Amino acid sequence: MKLSKNLLLLVLITIIWSCKNEKSNTDTATTTDSKISETTKTTVDIKPITHGTLVLESANETIYIDPTGGLGAFKGQKKPTLVLITDIHGDHLNIETLEALNLKEATLIGPAAVTEKLPKGISKIVVTLNNGDSYDTTNAAIEAIPMYNLREEALKYHTKGRGNGYLITINDERIYISGDTEDIPEMRNLKNIDKAFVCMNLPYTMTVESAASAVLDFKPKKVYPYHYRGTEGLSDVEKFKTLVKDANPSLEVVLLDWY
Repeated sequence: MKLSKNLLLLVLITIIWSCKNEKSNTDTATTTDSKISETTKTTVDIKPITHGTLVLESANETIYIDPTGGLGAFKGQKKPTLVLITDIHGDHLNIETLEALNLKEATLIGPAAVTEKLPKGISKIVVTLNNGDSYDTTNAAIEAIPMYNLREEALKYHTKGRGNGYLITINDERIYISGDTEDIPEMRNLKNIDKAFVCMNLPYTMTVESAASAVLDFKPKKVYPYHYRGTEGLSDVEKFKTLVKDANPSLEVVLLDWY
Protein backbone atom coordinates (compact mmCIF):
# COMPACT_ATOMS: atom_id res chain seq x y z
CA MET A 1 0.00 0.00 0.00
CA LYS A 2 2.82 2.36 0.94
CA LEU A 3 4.51 1.60 -2.40
CA SER A 4 1.31 2.47 -4.27
CA LYS A 5 1.02 5.85 -2.51
CA ASN A 6 4.63 6.68 -3.36
CA LEU A 7 4.03 5.67 -6.97
CA LEU A 8 0.92 7.88 -7.16
CA LEU A 9 2.86 10.83 -5.71
CA LEU A 10 5.61 10.36 -8.30
CA VAL A 11 3.05 10.36 -11.13
CA LEU A 12 1.44 13.58 -9.84
CA ILE A 13 4.83 15.33 -9.59
CA THR A 14 5.68 14.26 -13.16
CA ILE A 15 2.36 15.61 -14.52
CA ILE A 16 2.79 18.97 -12.72
CA TRP A 17 6.36 19.37 -14.00
CA SER A 18 5.32 18.53 -17.59
CA CYS A 19 2.52 21.11 -17.55
CA LYS A 20 4.84 23.78 -16.18
CA ASN A 21 7.46 23.01 -18.82
CA GLU A 22 4.86 23.04 -21.62
CA LYS A 23 3.65 26.50 -20.51
CA SER A 24 7.24 27.74 -20.48
CA ASN A 25 7.78 26.50 -24.04
CA THR A 26 4.54 28.15 -25.18
CA ASP A 27 5.58 31.48 -23.66
CA THR A 28 8.95 31.28 -25.39
CA ALA A 29 7.32 30.59 -28.77
CA THR A 30 4.99 33.55 -28.31
CA THR A 31 7.91 35.84 -27.52
CA THR A 32 9.85 34.57 -30.53
CA ASP A 33 6.90 35.09 -32.88
CA SER A 34 6.50 38.63 -31.56
CA LYS A 35 10.14 39.42 -32.27
CA ILE A 36 9.84 38.01 -35.77
CA SER A 37 6.78 40.16 -36.38
CA GLU A 38 8.57 43.28 -35.22
CA THR A 39 11.55 42.51 -37.43
CA THR A 40 9.30 42.00 -40.43
CA LYS A 41 7.65 45.35 -39.86
CA THR A 42 10.94 47.21 -39.95
CA THR A 43 12.65 45.29 -42.73
CA VAL A 44 12.70 46.00 -46.45
CA ASP A 45 12.49 42.64 -48.20
CA ILE A 46 14.38 42.27 -51.48
CA LYS A 47 12.90 40.13 -54.24
CA PRO A 48 15.00 39.74 -57.40
CA ILE A 49 12.89 39.20 -60.51
CA THR A 50 15.38 39.29 -63.40
CA HIS A 51 18.36 41.33 -64.64
CA GLY A 52 17.49 44.94 -63.65
CA THR A 53 14.01 44.14 -62.31
CA LEU A 54 13.33 43.78 -58.60
CA VAL A 55 10.72 44.33 -55.89
CA LEU A 56 11.34 46.10 -52.57
CA GLU A 57 8.67 45.33 -50.01
CA SER A 58 8.07 46.90 -46.59
CA ALA A 59 5.02 46.84 -44.35
CA ASN A 60 3.56 49.89 -46.10
CA GLU A 61 5.15 50.03 -49.56
CA THR A 62 5.68 47.59 -52.41
CA ILE A 63 8.08 49.13 -54.91
CA TYR A 64 8.60 47.67 -58.37
CA ILE A 65 11.90 48.70 -60.00
CA ASP A 66 11.97 48.58 -63.83
CA PRO A 67 9.22 45.95 -64.15
CA THR A 68 9.75 43.66 -67.15
CA GLY A 69 8.86 40.08 -68.00
CA GLY A 70 5.08 40.37 -68.20
CA LEU A 71 2.50 39.64 -65.55
CA GLY A 72 3.85 36.14 -64.95
CA ALA A 73 7.18 37.47 -63.68
CA PHE A 74 5.36 38.96 -60.68
CA LYS A 75 3.26 35.97 -59.72
CA GLY A 76 2.87 35.89 -55.93
CA GLN A 77 4.03 39.48 -55.45
CA LYS A 78 1.90 42.13 -53.81
CA LYS A 79 0.44 44.83 -56.03
CA PRO A 80 2.82 47.78 -56.35
CA THR A 81 2.26 51.04 -54.54
CA LEU A 82 5.24 52.61 -56.33
CA VAL A 83 6.87 51.89 -59.68
CA LEU A 84 10.30 53.37 -60.46
CA ILE A 85 11.67 53.32 -64.00
CA THR A 86 15.28 54.27 -64.68
CA ASP A 87 15.59 54.58 -68.47
CA ILE A 88 14.00 54.11 -71.90
CA HIS A 89 15.66 50.83 -72.93
CA GLY A 90 13.50 47.71 -73.14
CA ASP A 91 15.08 46.01 -70.12
CA HIS A 92 13.88 48.95 -68.00
CA LEU A 93 10.83 50.41 -69.70
CA ASN A 94 8.42 47.72 -70.90
CA ILE A 95 4.99 49.12 -71.73
CA GLU A 96 3.38 45.68 -72.15
CA THR A 97 4.42 44.68 -68.64
CA LEU A 98 3.22 47.98 -67.16
CA GLU A 99 -0.17 47.56 -68.81
CA ALA A 100 -0.46 43.93 -67.68
CA LEU A 101 0.28 44.83 -64.06
CA ASN A 102 -2.72 47.17 -63.74
CA LEU A 103 -1.18 50.20 -62.02
CA LYS A 104 -4.43 52.09 -61.45
CA GLU A 105 -3.65 52.39 -57.72
CA ALA A 106 0.11 52.94 -58.04
CA THR A 107 2.36 55.96 -58.41
CA LEU A 108 4.74 55.64 -61.35
CA ILE A 109 8.00 57.62 -61.29
CA GLY A 110 10.50 58.13 -64.09
CA PRO A 111 12.63 60.73 -65.88
CA ALA A 112 11.05 62.88 -68.61
CA ALA A 113 12.45 60.62 -71.34
CA VAL A 114 10.40 57.79 -69.82
CA THR A 115 7.18 59.53 -68.76
CA GLU A 116 6.71 61.09 -72.20
CA LYS A 117 6.52 57.57 -73.66
CA LEU A 118 3.86 56.29 -71.26
CA PRO A 119 0.30 55.69 -72.47
CA LYS A 120 -2.22 58.10 -70.98
CA GLY A 121 -3.87 56.81 -67.81
CA ILE A 122 -1.45 53.92 -67.31
CA SER A 123 -1.09 54.74 -63.60
CA LYS A 124 -3.04 56.56 -60.92
CA ILE A 125 -0.27 59.13 -60.58
CA VAL A 126 2.68 59.70 -62.92
CA VAL A 127 5.57 61.75 -61.54
CA THR A 128 8.43 63.08 -63.67
CA LEU A 129 11.72 63.24 -61.77
CA ASN A 130 14.89 64.42 -63.42
CA ASN A 131 18.41 64.21 -61.97
CA GLY A 132 18.48 65.90 -58.57
CA ASP A 133 14.69 65.98 -58.14
CA SER A 134 12.94 64.28 -55.23
CA TYR A 135 9.47 63.02 -54.37
CA ASP A 136 8.03 61.97 -51.00
CA THR A 137 5.20 59.59 -50.27
CA THR A 138 3.75 58.92 -46.83
CA ASN A 139 6.20 56.06 -46.29
CA ALA A 140 9.16 56.66 -48.61
CA ALA A 141 11.40 59.38 -50.02
CA ILE A 142 12.70 59.07 -53.59
CA GLU A 143 15.66 61.03 -54.99
CA ALA A 144 16.73 60.87 -58.64
CA ILE A 145 20.49 60.24 -58.99
CA PRO A 146 22.36 60.71 -62.30
CA MET A 147 23.29 57.62 -64.33
CA TYR A 148 25.44 57.79 -67.45
CA ASN A 149 28.48 56.40 -69.26
CA LEU A 150 32.04 57.68 -68.98
CA ARG A 151 34.00 55.62 -71.53
CA GLU A 152 34.20 57.25 -74.95
CA GLU A 153 33.08 54.09 -76.73
CA ALA A 154 30.03 53.78 -74.44
CA LEU A 155 28.73 57.37 -74.42
CA LYS A 156 26.10 56.47 -77.01
CA TYR A 157 24.35 54.08 -74.61
CA HIS A 158 23.44 56.35 -71.70
CA THR A 159 23.83 60.09 -72.01
CA LYS A 160 24.05 62.24 -68.92
CA GLY A 161 20.68 63.63 -67.82
CA ARG A 162 18.43 61.16 -69.63
CA GLY A 163 18.03 58.36 -67.08
CA ASN A 164 17.81 58.08 -63.31
CA GLY A 165 19.40 56.03 -60.64
CA TYR A 166 17.38 56.24 -57.42
CA LEU A 167 18.06 56.75 -53.75
CA ILE A 168 15.11 55.37 -51.79
CA THR A 169 14.73 56.08 -48.09
CA ILE A 170 12.26 53.73 -46.43
CA ASN A 171 12.04 52.43 -42.85
CA ASP A 172 15.18 54.46 -42.05
CA GLU A 173 17.11 52.53 -44.72
CA ARG A 174 18.86 54.28 -47.61
CA ILE A 175 18.73 52.06 -50.69
CA TYR A 176 20.61 52.95 -53.89
CA ILE A 177 19.52 51.66 -57.30
CA SER A 178 22.27 52.39 -59.84
CA GLY A 179 20.33 51.93 -63.06
CA ASP A 180 22.60 51.78 -66.13
CA THR A 181 25.72 53.71 -65.24
CA GLU A 182 29.46 53.67 -64.92
CA ASP A 183 31.46 54.57 -61.83
CA ILE A 184 30.44 58.23 -61.96
CA PRO A 185 31.38 60.80 -59.29
CA GLU A 186 27.75 61.01 -58.17
CA MET A 187 27.92 57.32 -57.22
CA ARG A 188 31.35 57.50 -55.60
CA ASN A 189 30.22 60.45 -53.45
CA LEU A 190 27.14 58.76 -51.98
CA LYS A 191 26.99 58.68 -48.17
CA ASN A 192 25.39 56.43 -45.57
CA ILE A 193 24.01 53.84 -47.96
CA ASP A 194 22.55 50.73 -46.33
CA LYS A 195 21.90 48.69 -49.49
CA ALA A 196 23.25 49.29 -52.99
CA PHE A 197 22.25 47.59 -56.24
CA VAL A 198 25.15 48.06 -58.63
CA CYS A 199 25.17 47.18 -62.35
CA MET A 200 28.18 45.71 -64.15
CA ASN A 201 27.81 44.57 -67.75
CA LEU A 202 29.68 45.36 -70.92
CA PRO A 203 29.53 47.16 -73.21
CA TYR A 204 26.54 49.00 -71.74
CA THR A 205 27.61 49.92 -68.19
CA MET A 206 30.91 49.20 -66.44
CA THR A 207 33.46 46.53 -65.74
CA VAL A 208 33.55 44.44 -62.59
CA GLU A 209 36.74 46.28 -61.61
CA SER A 210 35.15 49.72 -62.02
CA ALA A 211 32.08 48.65 -60.04
CA ALA A 212 34.25 47.34 -57.21
CA SER A 213 36.31 50.53 -57.17
CA ALA A 214 33.18 52.67 -56.87
CA VAL A 215 31.74 50.52 -54.10
CA LEU A 216 34.98 50.76 -52.15
CA ASP A 217 34.65 54.56 -52.36
CA PHE A 218 31.06 54.98 -51.13
CA LYS A 219 31.08 51.96 -48.77
CA PRO A 220 27.48 50.71 -48.64
CA LYS A 221 26.76 48.35 -45.75
CA LYS A 222 25.51 45.75 -48.24
CA VAL A 223 26.03 45.65 -52.00
CA TYR A 224 24.03 43.55 -54.43
CA PRO A 225 25.44 43.01 -57.93
CA TYR A 226 22.57 43.14 -60.42
CA HIS A 227 22.07 43.92 -64.10
CA TYR A 228 25.20 41.92 -65.02
CA ARG A 229 24.23 40.27 -68.31
CA GLY A 230 26.07 41.73 -71.30
CA THR A 231 26.74 40.80 -74.90
CA GLU A 232 29.38 38.28 -73.81
CA GLY A 233 27.24 36.61 -71.15
CA LEU A 234 27.19 37.15 -67.40
CA SER A 235 29.82 39.25 -65.65
CA ASP A 236 31.99 37.56 -63.02
CA VAL A 237 30.20 38.60 -59.82
CA GLU A 238 32.35 36.22 -57.76
CA LYS A 239 35.37 38.22 -58.89
CA PHE A 240 33.56 41.42 -57.91
CA LYS A 241 32.90 39.99 -54.46
CA THR A 242 36.55 39.00 -54.06
CA LEU A 243 37.82 42.43 -55.13
CA VAL A 244 35.54 44.17 -52.63
CA LYS A 245 36.10 41.80 -49.71
CA ASP A 246 39.89 41.69 -50.15
CA ALA A 247 40.06 45.48 -50.03
CA ASN A 248 37.46 46.01 -47.30
CA PRO A 249 36.29 42.91 -45.39
CA SER A 250 33.67 44.93 -43.51
CA LEU A 251 31.58 45.41 -46.68
CA GLU A 252 29.00 42.69 -47.27
CA VAL A 253 28.47 41.49 -50.84
CA VAL A 254 25.20 39.61 -51.39
CA LEU A 255 24.79 37.47 -54.52
CA LEU A 256 21.14 36.91 -55.43
CA ASP A 257 19.63 34.72 -58.15
CA TRP A 258 18.81 37.07 -61.04
CA TYR A 259 19.05 34.74 -64.03
